[in-house]
Amino acid sequence: MKFFEAFKKKFLDQVTSETFWDGVLESSMKIILIIIASWVIVKIGHFIIQKAFRLRVNIPLQQSERRQRTIERLLQSVISYVVYFSALIAILSEIGLNISGLLAGAGIAGLAIGFGAQSLVKDVITGFFIIFEDQFGVGDYVQVNGQEGTVLEIGLRTTKIKGLYGETHIIPNGLIAEVVNYSLSNSVAYIDFNVIASADLQRVEKIITDYLETLPSKNENIVGNPAFLGVQNVVGGEITLRVTAETLPLQHYGVARMIRQDLVELFEQNHIPLPYPNMVIYDQDLLLKRKGEA
Repeated sequence: MKFFEAFKKKFLDQVTSETFWDGVLESSMKIILIIIASWVIVKIGHFIIQKAFRLRVNIPLQQSERRQRTIERLLQSVISYVVYFSALIAILSEIGLNISGLLAGAGIAGLAIGFGAQSLVKDVITGFFIIFEDQFGVGDYVQVNGQEGTVLEIGLRTTKIKGLYGETHIIPNGLIAEVVNYSLSNSVAYIDFNVIASADLQRVEKIITDYLETLPSKNENIVGNPAFLGVQNVVGGEITLRVTAETLPLQHYGVARMIRQDLVELFEQNHIPLPYPNMVIYDQDLLLKRKGEA
């Protein structure tokens, strides 16, 4: 009881002393200033990096724009981690914790935790090589581990991909086993369409070929001259014809839709019949009557 009473008296004396509250007020002000200063430094750092890379994009360099955007995001993340970690250390020091002892203990604990954090190390190493080898960059349309979409961000630990319906996929870099990048080279559009078997194929080919020759001047997304490949398949009374066109990356969907629409209008103008499903309706009573007569 005497110990408790002595401790209580010492605690009350310290809490009610003017020096204690002066120290609390001073430390609180320093902590607030540290938080504000770190936030300002991060914002300024991000702004400087953004301006520097925007300037480099306008200058002919060896690196592509997509690679520069990727490195820009990475450097901004690194600045945020470093500044906020330094701010945390400064706040802990201001509170009165022994930082040197804490760091020494963290080093020993980190060695033990490191054996259980192999996946984290793998994520960081894989992320470094993704950026170093320029496997894909921010803005690329990729397929990663079955997830398809546009790359939003590449960090040292995770990669963020925006899917077709607006969802965001966050994939640890260490789990990235296979990448399909649709943005590195030109795309190819394959357009299949059907005509009836009785159509004049030579006339159809002449109409399509003349139309394809006009496409490069009409659509800037088309690279080179589209080609008419000819008969692709014959099923029943329908003949499947195929047209192919090389386009800029990821522009083959729009080009294919445009060509299909133009061909439908072109066939109608030239009175080339397209195959439509036919429906035959039978009179059940008449069929039964004929069956009875037979």
